[in-house]
Amino acid sequence: MSKGDIAEFTVKLGNMEIGEAPRELNDYELSIFLARVSNTVRALIPDYLQERIDVSRMLSEIKVEGSIEEKLKFLRSPGTSRKINTYVMEEDKKLKKLLLDVAKVVVVWNVLKDELPLDFPVGKIEELKIKPRYEEEHINFTVKFGKWIVVKRLIVDEKTPMLDIARLLASINETTVNKIPEFARIDVKRIEEHFKEFKKVRKEEDIKKLVEKFRKFEPKNELEIRYAVKEMLSKLNLSIDIPAKNLEKYLERTG
Repeated sequence: MSKGDIAEFTVKLGNMEIGEAPRELNDYELSIFLARVSNTVRALIPDYLQERIDVSRMLSEIKVEGSIEEKLKFLRSPGTSRKINTYVMEEDKKLKKLLLDVAKVVVVWNVLKDELPLDFPVGKIEELKIKPRYEEEHINFTVKFGKWIVVKRLIVDEKTPMLDIARLLASINETTVNKIPEFARIDVKRIEEHFKEFKKVRKEEDIKKLVEKFRKFEPKNELEIRYAVKEMLSKLNLSIDIPAKNLEKYLERTG
């Protein structure tokens, strides 16, 4: 820990006010903090997509029963993408594609949440444990730790688009997910190597083999399994992380 190091996350939106900082600033505590931030923002994002994606109706109507293999086959299906597309409230085809990729992640989460460890196993931030820097409604994620400096901040008022809130939350999630391996000593290449025999998985028998391979993965710490899930799903062209860039591009082109 260097002089001036800091890590904090606070959100004040409507009646919600939450915030947390690591108990100590070291690699391990920072990795746990980042994982808790990721879990928290991931859960918040769908509420702020409602302006352009009918999330509530989509999740109530797109359901699938069966084994994990059957659910993955369903999510991989072009027919499922076409159905998800009907809940995206945008006429322009290129803009609609940006939001379709976002909506698909929300559906993947909803379908697989009881099948796979999609969250890091460290819980969410649900209380206000630190004093926020801002009295206004806001989102603030700030870390200075050694040479790493990141500030992602948004002051929210009545003119702030809901999608802009979703964009920032998604951006925070991407930052945390990308940075955790460094502090948690997660060997991402080892995970990629575990699944290297699979390229683009389409056939039913290959989906079964992919799931079997996932079940044989042995994580070396509590956070690693989430990256194995991410790698497995990538072989099916599925994701569990909302693409912030899509929301950014959409806002740029419609703003």
